[in-house]
Amino acid sequence: MIISPGRGYIFVHIPKTGGTAMAAALEARAHRDDILIGDTPKAQKRRGRVVKLSARGRLWKHAMLSDIDGVLSPEEIAAMFTVTLVRNPWDRMVSYYHWLRTQRFDHPAVALAATLPFAAFVAHPQTSASLRAAPYGRYMQDVTGQERASLFIRLEHLEQDMAPFVAHLGFRPEIGRLNASERARDHRGYYDDTTAELVAALCAEDIARFGYRFDDVASKGPAPDR
Repeated sequence: MIISPGRGYIFVHIPKTGGTAMAAALEARAHRDDILIGDTPKAQKRRGRVVKLSARGRLWKHAMLSDIDGVLSPEEIAAMFTVTLVRNPWDRMVSYYHWLRTQRFDHPAVALAATLPFAAFVAHPQTSASLRAAPYGRYMQDVTGQERASLFIRLEHLEQDMAPFVAHLGFRPEIGRLNASERARDHRGYYDDTTAELVAALCAEDIARFGYRFDDVASKGPAPDR
């Protein structure tokens, strides 16, 4: 997450949507008073500032808007340009699974991915509960439950969708590619019909809202944070 009082925006980093690359691009031109919450090099240098903040929720890279109550009020959040990235849920799930399999920290999802094949991982009650609990819009709700999203940027339509954010910033962030996972670009090969239908059911809200389809495949060009 990035809170930029000077530029009047909040960037919310939903996991496995390209957010690490976006955060790095924004941090490259960060203001001195920007609050950088994450594990990028510049955010780590400013970690002392984050530790001093008093917030209702956990201040970490994937914090939701509701988590920063106490740092900003709902009224202050409403006055800022709030932006996040979203991604095709079927593609995102493949990326999430393969990323987890490279991790070694102590977390139930890491343990599941290490021991289960992809279909079983998706079908596990823990994974299902996690997906149901956090549709994309949930990340953009303040502590009152009001959604405060100024802009959702679809990763697959990055250049087109981010135009309003570029206009707000007055510059175009130079987005590279970070956190690439070792996997085939076409997510469809990882699915059988049952698993594809399960993701469709679990992520129905996001799929309907952002117009995603199972057969939508990422372009062949470079993409951030796979």
